[in-house]
Amino acid sequence: MLAIDIKEVKIADHYAQIAEFMHHLHKHEHGLFDKTANWKDIEDTYMRHVITMQEHCEGICLIAYHDNDPAGFIFGYIEEQDDSRIEIYEGKELYVSDGYIVEKYRRQGVYHKLNTYLEQHFLAKGVKRITRFTLINNTGMRRLLEEEGYFVTRLLYEKWVE
Repeated sequence: MLAIDIKEVKIADHYAQIAEFMHHLHKHEHGLFDKTANWKDIEDTYMRHVITMQEHCEGICLIAYHDNDPAGFIFGYIEEQDDSRIEIYEGKELYVSDGYIVEKYRRQGVYHKLNTYLEQHFLAKGVKRITRFTLINNTGMRRLLEEEGYFVTRLLYEKWVE
C-alpha cells in the first residue's frame, strides 16, 4: 500500500485545494449523471455550505498526501436526527458528504485510509450510524462501500419534468 500522511484541515484555510478537489469530483459525477451542476455555477455556494457544516456540525476534512503531494480528500459531518426519521436509531449520525482521489493515486488504498480515519474519529465520539450517497452507476464506489460494510437501505427515484 502507498505511504500516505493524513492531515485534518480547516476548509476555509485550504479553500483552493478543497475547491480543486471538488471541481474534479463534480466533473467525474457529471460524467456519470448529466444533471450534475457545473462546478463554476455552484462553487461559491457549495464551498460556503461545507465550511458552515465543518464549523457548526463537528465537520472534519482530511487531506491525504503522498510525499507532500495532495492525493485526495474526504469530508464528513454530524447530522442531527429530526422528526422525519423512521429508523430505530436515534443518536448522532455521520454524513460522509464528499471525497475524491486524484486519478494517479486511485486503487492504492488512499480512499480506504481516509475513510477509516474519518470513521474512527466519529466512532470515538459515539456515532453508531454512517450515511452517504453515491450515484447508482458509480459501480467502483458502490463496490468499495460494500467491501467496507455499507449496504443499500433506500433507492432515490427522481423524475425531471420539463
